[in-house]
Amino acid sequence: MINVLLYALVLILVVAAAFSAFKTRAIEQAHPNIGELTDIGDFRINALHLPRPASADLPPLIFIHGASGNLRDQFEAFAGPLAGRAEMLFVDRPGHGYSERGGPENTLPSGQADAIAKLMEKRGIKSAIIVGHSFGGAIAASFGVRHPDKTAGLLFLAPATHPWPGGIDWYYTLAAMPVLGWLFSHLLVIPIGLRRVESGTLSIFRPNERPVDYVEKTAPELVLRPKTFRNNAVDVVNLFAFVSTQAHHYREIKAPTVIITGDSDDIVLEELHSRGLARDIPGAELITIRNLGHKPDYVATDVAIAAMERLAGASRDLQALAQQAEARIVSLKPQPSTEIAASTQAVTTS
Repeated sequence: MINVLLYALVLILVVAAAFSAFKTRAIEQAHPNIGELTDIGDFRINALHLPRPASADLPPLIFIHGASGNLRDQFEAFAGPLAGRAEMLFVDRPGHGYSERGGPENTLPSGQADAIAKLMEKRGIKSAIIVGHSFGGAIAASFGVRHPDKTAGLLFLAPATHPWPGGIDWYYTLAAMPVLGWLFSHLLVIPIGLRRVESGTLSIFRPNERPVDYVEKTAPELVLRPKTFRNNAVDVVNLFAFVSTQAHHYREIKAPTVIITGDSDDIVLEELHSRGLARDIPGAELITIRNLGHKPDYVATDVAIAAMERLAGASRDLQALAQQAEARIVSLKPQPSTEIAASTQAVTTS
């Protein structure tokens, strides 16, 4: 009887592993790499590079996605509206999308910031406005501290940059474990995660509407691949200790800075992170938009672009534009309340 149960357990594990491997290949076939891998020394980092157009009126722009994301997220938000205006670099963070993970330094925002600085050198970009969304905000802040000569400006969109009360979701902690995490990521994440893509992406936009084609265009399923999921989990698990020791360095940032956040963000609490950045970075301008959730890059794209123009030296009344965005948000239909709400502890989703 024991042997039969053991054989059944082994069979279940083999089937689960085979299913995950099959779905991993299917996900990659459905969402192939749209960027280009660049060797920066110790590993290759993936990015989609749009060269400087002749009509450019903005400095180079570098976009850093959040947790559970990839370069397509920021590309779909900004590439179209900014076409013809700037050189743009949309980066797959180390271990995400199609970037290789590299060494242990890349488990921290500081290492990922250094990797982006090396990529800039390879691409011949001397300095740029660094745009970081959610978890990407921690990397943008590290970049501003560690590479001031390469930082023409900083734009934070619903950033995760400061210590927060509570913890993180259980699946991050489990996936980051040495043995159990490997088993969880290779056997269970894909069958469970594929069922939650719809509700999960709706939750990161709440209380605002998610674009109907968001999942199709941004490929959030890429994070469900076992290696990527574990990298993502390790990043999130390490974030609290990192920002706890690094937040006091934000006062060293000299680059012009704008922070755009929503007062209805249940993913990253604006009163801790965005207000904390505004307090810590000298001269930073905080733009808080009422009834905005975690996705100012999509819901208030016009305000974000105006902030880039402001960082480039143009005169822009960001507070007035924020009020216009608030009026627009009020006129839009809210998400149905029957959807599953996101945990307020999942501080860096997307």
